[in-house]
Amino acid sequence: MDAVDRKILALLVEDGRRTYDDVGRRVSLSAPAVKRRVDRLRRDGVLKTFTAVVDHAAMGATTEALVELFFAPGTLLDHVAETLYQHPEVIEAWSVTGEADAIARVRTLDNADLERLIMNLQRDGLVIRTSSQVVLSQLVTRPAAQ
Repeated sequence: MDAVDRKILALLVEDGRRTYDDVGRRVSLSAPAVKRRVDRLRRDGVLKTFTAVVDHAAMGATTEALVELFFAPGTLLDHVAETLYQHPEVIEAWSVTGEADAIARVRTLDNADLERLIMNLQRDGLVIRTSSQVVLSQLVTRPAAQ
C-alpha cells in the first residue's frame, strides 16, 4: 500500500459514491488504474465495504450513549454478539479490557427508550449489570482512512 492507495481510500471514505474517473483525476491516474487498485484493496481486505452513513438524530434517535456491559460468568462472546445484534439500537459494540466485559454504543429515541433497552438487555440474565454514559456532544469525528 502506497501514498496513492491511501489517498484513494481517503477520497472513498469522504464520499463512497465517487466514480473511478473522479478519483483518478484527484490522484493523477486513469479510471481503470483506480479500479484495479480498489479491486486489490478489496481483495486484500483493506477496503471492507461501501456503506451509507445515517444521521440517526435526523431519524428521531436523539439519545446516544455508551453502555458498559457486565456479563454473567461463563458467558461466551459469540452469545454476547448475537444478543447485541438483535437490538437495532446497538450501532457498535466491542469486547474490552478493564472492569466491563463489553461496551456498546447505542442510539435511542430518548432517555426512556435507553432505559427500556437496558432493561431488555438485562431481561434474560446474560447482562447482570450496566453502567451508562449519555453523550452530550461530539467533539471529534475522523474518517478511518485518514
